[in-house]
Amino acid sequence: MPARELTGFVEEEREAPRKRAPWGVIALALLTGLALIRNGSGEFDVGPPQPATAAAPDLRHTPHPSGGVLQPLSRSVPDRIKIPVLQINAPITPVGVDADGWVAAPPPADPNLAGWFNGAVTPGEKGTSVVVGHVDNAAGPAVFYGLGAMQKGNRVEINRQDGKTAVFEVYGVEVFAKNDFPGDRVYGSKGTPELRVITCGGGYTKQNGYQGNVVVFARLVEVR
Repeated sequence: MPARELTGFVEEEREAPRKRAPWGVIALALLTGLALIRNGSGEFDVGPPQPATAAAPDLRHTPHPSGGVLQPLSRSVPDRIKIPVLQINAPITPVGVDADGWVAAPPPADPNLAGWFNGAVTPGEKGTSVVVGHVDNAAGPAVFYGLGAMQKGNRVEINRQDGKTAVFEVYGVEVFAKNDFPGDRVYGSKGTPELRVITCGGGYTKQNGYQGNVVVFARLVEVR
């Protein structure tokens, strides 16, 4: 899908949130641009941590810890992401797609900035929301440098403009090759509020940059 068409969708979606593109369309746009964070330098003595095999996602749905059903939230743009185990506390800026149809990453000059893909649902809504961020920049590690070290059971907190905090529990962390990225599996809606946090990962070469993307799979477990 040309970037202009998807950009048009995003603008229309802001005016009428109920008119969302099918996930297949959004996944295609994201997959086409899943060099996603294209400015990582990858040239540090120790590279970013990579997911352990034990962290591979368990794709079976698990109930809310209280035993009840956690209702999806209404739409509200996210302001900040917090990942206590990684000591991440970063503002979020909306990102769409660039002129080439790539998912636009946050400005690389700010290492502590994440981006919410505004072509998807907001965190806490029914469906899958997507937050992206750099693993590094020319100066050193960036906001999601440690993302590959996350483990099942870790929490991701998203502060929203409506004053609510959507708390997601990680149920999987995996790295996927960019040339074989499973868009449907990563972005497809499971009918419940889910979150994906994505950065670059895998091997690195000067010629091609990072060879994969680290993806954190998480589901809504608490609203504060």
